[in-house]
Amino acid sequence: MSEPRVTLIDSHCHIDMPQFDADREAVLERARQAGVEAMLVVGGVDEEGGQQRALRVAEKFGLPVSAGVHPHEARSATPATYDELRGLARDRRIVAVGEIGLDFHYDYSPRDVQREVLRAQIRLARDVGLPVIIHTREADDETAALLEEEGARETGGVIHCFTGGEELARRALALGFYVSFSGIVAFPRAEAIQQVARTAPLERILVETDAPFLAPPPHRGKRNEPAFVVEVARKVASLRGVDLEVVAAASAANFRALLRRA
Repeated sequence: MSEPRVTLIDSHCHIDMPQFDADREAVLERARQAGVEAMLVVGGVDEEGGQQRALRVAEKFGLPVSAGVHPHEARSATPATYDELRGLARDRRIVAVGEIGLDFHYDYSPRDVQREVLRAQIRLARDVGLPVIIHTREADDETAALLEEEGARETGGVIHCFTGGEELARRALALGFYVSFSGIVAFPRAEAIQQVARTAPLERILVETDAPFLAPPPHRGKRNEPAFVVEVARKVASLRGVDLEVVAAASAANFRALLRRA
């Protein structure tokens, strides 16, 4: 018996990136065929001005989009950058500020600069009334503390591509945040992440691809794409002992609740 068709939302992808220039329309068609009814195009990740590229792609395909300064690019932020983000926030296509955060693994931007830029963007999100999309790597305690200090409870948001443990999940959930699971949840050694996927409240779970990165099994090692979000949802459902449809329906409803303009 074939698996029932489900409706899914990829809560975080980068289909605007050059890796998709050759076949973007085919990628989106495969996503539709897999039951992916929507996806969030997350801007500003790999280059200064990347949010403009994300906006162009999102507009072409009728998709929601976010804008923000990734911690890798924090060193490039200027007052003009924040002015641009405030202007973008008035665009109804923009549904969140992000992805923003701290990345102490690569340290492409100095840590003090990352902290300053993250604080500034949380404050901006509070001012414009948008949720935040948080990237954190090897900085979980500091990220959580900074969110608490800056009143991120007022913005709401999501810890995207969740790779932390139960303490980060606890603090994020206490702020009213969502946790979003990527293909990493299906990696064999991801026990800590899998435990959070088992125990986090169903009404606070999202699923994502982070495409083109982090393809889940059985696609690991390939370019990731939104169609593969079904594998993420399937793994979360298996961990929780529920049907795929349960996770698909809950994560889609959660996406709409978080991103109020989507």
